[in-house]
Amino acid sequence: MNAFHPMFDLSDKTALVVGASSGIGLHASHTFVQAGAAVALGARRIDQLNAAVTALRSAGHRACAVTLDITKPETIATAWQASEVQLGRSIDILFNNAGVIYLERFVSQQATEVERIFSTNLKGAFLMAQEAARRMAERGTGSIINVASTSGMRAGAYLASYGASKAGLIHLTRIMALELASRGVRVNALAPGNIRTDMHSQFEASGLDENLLKRIPMRKFGECRDLDGATLLLASEAGSYITGTVIPIDGGQLLSWM
Repeated sequence: MNAFHPMFDLSDKTALVVGASSGIGLHASHTFVQAGAAVALGARRIDQLNAAVTALRSAGHRACAVTLDITKPETIATAWQASEVQLGRSIDILFNNAGVIYLERFVSQQATEVERIFSTNLKGAFLMAQEAARRMAERGTGSIINVASTSGMRAGAYLASYGASKAGLIHLTRIMALELASRGVRVNALAPGNIRTDMHSQFEASGLDENLLKRIPMRKFGECRDLDGATLLLASEAGSYITGTVIPIDGGQLLSWM
């Protein structure tokens, strides 16, 4: 049963959510099932995924868990295949959400940490999207939603590697959209601002959140549910003529950099 507007109906769709064990990914999994989709939750923390899937199934939704670590390319195709086997049909939507953050001045960022950021946020996201694109293009249909960040659209202190990785993902989104449009695959990106998640707690711990709040015209941090409208638009037929776009969801924060 679709809990949202009929134009966002996903009852004939399946989705694979990357980074689904917590935060935006876990919330997106709930959003998709409430719109009627069958959902595969993918992440490294399988215990948390199993708990989430149990809750979804007990509420009458179609869901499964698959082990996935996008920094290990060999797990990507395996997870995709496992998702399709368990859900009983091809994946229509990829919510490409896995990401990590690193707060440190540019000159002090450690090479191992920089590698970790780019390996997950850009290289891993690239390979995950590539797997989706190949499979969807063969069928002539599909929607890929990359989860970027407003940090990839403007400069922010302490965010050199994170911002650069998300800027790369935004540009990748546009290139993918250009190449895949004629093959029936739409590619777009969400660019959340400061959304309350475990990742956001790192800003609170570092004491940066108060300054951030002052730069948000709405004077509040976002919640995961604030991404629902844009997510469903890009996943559903309501967005069938939208590709190559990046949607900021930031309470107007980008305006303060204009």
